Amino acid sequence: MPEIEIRNLCKSFGDKTILDHVSLEIEKGDVYGVLGLSGAGKSTLVRCINGLEIPDGGEIYYRGELLCSSSKRIEKQKRSKIAMIFQQFNLLEQRNVLGNVLLGLEITKYGDRMRRREKAMECLRRVGLEDKADAYPANLSGGQKQRVAIARALALDPEVILSDEATSALDPETTQSILSLLKELNKELGITIVMISHQLGVIESICNKVAILDNAKLVEQGELSDVFLNPKTEIARSLIYADHVHTALNEHHFIRLLFDGNSDEPIIANIVQQCSLLVSIVYASTKVIDGKVYGQTVIKRPKEEADREKLKKYLQLRHVKFEEVKSLGME
Repeated sequence: MPEIEIRNLCKSFGDKTILDHVSLEIEKGDVYGVLGLSGAGKSTLVRCINGLEIPDGGEIYYRGELLCSSSKRIEKQKRSKIAMIFQQFNLLEQRNVLGNVLLGLEITKYGDRMRRREKAMECLRRVGLEDKADAYPANLSGGQKQRVAIARALALDPEVILSDEATSALDPETTQSILSLLKELNKELGITIVMISHQLGVIESICNKVAILDNAKLVEQGELSDVFLNPKTEIARSLIYADHVHTALNEHHFIRLLFDGNSDEPIIANIVQQCSLLVSIVYASTKVIDGKVYGQTVIKRPKEEADREKLKKYLQLRHVKFEEVKSLGME
């Protein structure tokens, strides 16, 4: 049974369709990425999951029970199991760090005053900010503010954390530290995480699954490695190959080599040495997904038929996945 199941979710603002019959399943323990350009509907999707927006149609289920629909709002008890962290942290400037973490515990009347304080300090220890309990948000860095927001979310013992562009306002080094913290919470506490982002690097750093939204529609979804290695839609290719530098090679044919995490041998060097073929690399990219190296290399197809057949036979013998492509598919 999925932790969260979304069925035919629809949402519009005026005449503009934001979500158009979106359906997906998020399993317990997933770090599920939702990727897309600005305006694709990502944030609206996550706001529907936590009840900040009411869908116009469709349903969202939590552990098999109806969580919300166009006629049903999320019950307070279930809402507490789904926490959210935001891009702009949403901390109360007049409260110190401890006070911000205590807020949800006070609203839900969790335990007595001493127990609430112990719980808040426990959460601050987990995010590495125990020594900042008396500091105020104005005196914290962006990364520290986001850690406070995560501690506040953890205080209510959520089963799911929704991250809406939570690292977009941070520098690369701080972003990586926050992503590492979220991955740690996922592994140690079993918390399901839904990552909303327009940045592929964020998604591929910690997610095991991904859904791609484009113009209100869900266009691709599945295991991250599958979508990364074989993007089927134009928007997926443009996001995955966003770092590609265009060159005037449209008249060429190419061979795309795929690496699925099961091999680390130097394929290109071996082709040169063992096949006596000169290889012209057009594009190459590798990613670490779940501790394994995945990637692809696009090379120019040899001009001579005999050389093409020699290369294909070699790749087949070495069990290297490959495909011929007529264009880079990255325009």
